[in-house]
Amino acid sequence: TSSHTRVGILNNPSSKIKEDNTAIARGILTAFLTQNKSNLKSFLSKLSKEETAKSLAAGTKIVKFLIPGMDDDTFEKKYNTLGLDLIKSHQMFCQEVLKLLPGQMAVISNGR
Repeated sequence: TSSHTRVGILNNPSSKIKEDNTAIARGILTAFLTQNKSNLKSFLSKLSKEETAKSLAAGTKIVKFLIPGMDDDTFEKKYNTLGLDLIKSHQMFCQEVLKLLPGQMAVISNGR
């Protein structure tokens, strides 16, 4: 959030939700919940890179991608306890309320 913009993320996966295919989604949600906005921006930029996604898919632990200044312990504790139910509720909201198809992306704007 800033005086001009607020950003939020809703996950709408197209495949079955499992721990091994939600590392990035859980990392993003965890960062939103545990980090300040400057660290959040840098970390999200790092997570959005193709090579990061490939590395996580190959089994690299997400803590390898934490950036200097992040609260590593808080992030790791929250990441390890953030269940899949939150992503499932996002998916349900996207499909039932927003009427998105599985995996479909959208931008939703709501001015202050």
